Amino acid sequence: MSSLLVTGGRVLRPDATVERADVLLDQDSGTIEAVGDGLGGADDTLDADGDLVIPGLVNAHTHVAMTLFRGHADDKPLDAWLQEDIWPVEAELEADDVAAGARLGIAEMIRSGTTAFADMYFFMPEVADVVAETGVRARLGHGCISVGKDDESARADFREGIDFAREYDDTADGRVQTMFTPHSLTTVFEEHFADFAPEATDAGVPIHFHANETTDEVDPIVSERDRRPLDWADELGLLADDSFIAHGVHVDRSEMDLLADRGSAVVHCPASNMKLASGMAPVQELVDAGVTVGLGTDGAASNNDLDMFGELRDAAMLGKLAADDASAVDAATAVEIATQGSADAIGIDSGRIEAGANADLAVVDLDAPHLTPQHDLVSHLAYAVRGSDVRHTVCDGQVLMRDRELTTIDEAAAREQAEERAQALVARAE
Repeated sequence: MSSLLVTGGRVLRPDATVERADVLLDQDSGTIEAVGDGLGGADDTLDADGDLVIPGLVNAHTHVAMTLFRGHADDKPLDAWLQEDIWPVEAELEADDVAAGARLGIAEMIRSGTTAFADMYFFMPEVADVVAETGVRARLGHGCISVGKDDESARADFREGIDFAREYDDTADGRVQTMFTPHSLTTVFEEHFADFAPEATDAGVPIHFHANETTDEVDPIVSERDRRPLDWADELGLLADDSFIAHGVHVDRSEMDLLADRGSAVVHCPASNMKLASGMAPVQELVDAGVTVGLGTDGAASNNDLDMFGELRDAAMLGKLAADDASAVDAATAVEIATQGSADAIGIDSGRIEAGANADLAVVDLDAPHLTPQHDLVSHLAYAVRGSDVRHTVCDGQVLMRDRELTTIDEAAAREQAEERAQALVARAE
């Protein structure tokens, strides 16, 4: 057995307590073998002296290649932003663009302690290849859409989504899992849901889609169908214990209860929701209703970064405003939704440091003015830690960043390639 010992640090346990412990990782199985004091005998060690060892953060909803659009289109509401700025440029995307954007985004996530992500986008075989190359963990789906296409083209798009999910599931030594990702309830036609969602379900493929992000998405469904969007989604067979929706900003109590009953999760994307003025998701109400809540950055075009620590802080702050209650979405809850909640939402055995779980973790350097004094380290994780405080990142038992040096990505080359591809892409669109 090849093993790695993370030694000398304090460890965030699943019950939100912090204790002095070493963490022994089995690199062959990619799992945590033991957590305790005085462990030894490993083939390699990772120094965490004075640091905090936490589960790798899980970005449960993003479009990672949209790093190429960072700063391209800002300060507009969702519909105008998509139709006027994003979709016209996406029409010019090439496979190499998506690979370059994905590599840049994964470098950013590794640097800030994210070890797994769920991604809905295009040219997904290229994204899967980059995930395999860089060592992270991901659940991937080809984004399928009906609007703007004739029926034949739309059906080909959905067929591509199903075929990708079947072909690439459990690849990259099990680090790539797949999903079926119809874009949203307002951009996919009913007949395409009816024809393809059952096929995904029969194949055991989880379903992920945008829902209830803005009132402009909710109101037409209520007006035309005299029912709430998620009630209609349930009729379409989209809600199940392995499905999860992005955003869930404008859900009512009946929809919260429906999500809890079906076991479907909600991925909260606070920064994107604030930037696009989509609204404030009722996170505390969702948690209280028994809904699994995860956390995601959305794409870097509407965020504009992939730093999950910033997202974690936003979730805690915005959750208090949404509830009009300073005790809502407290520090421990915010940390949980970024780790265990997100992992549960996308269906991976990560987000916790205990024997048997995936060996996905990050080591946070606490030696900084903004992390002093250390009254409460969980509070620091929610309100004070930054992505740049991450010292080491480990996924599947393999070190992806050691002492702030990436080990699986040539960062300078990734940045240069992404810059060139982004500028050429926008030039083609213009």
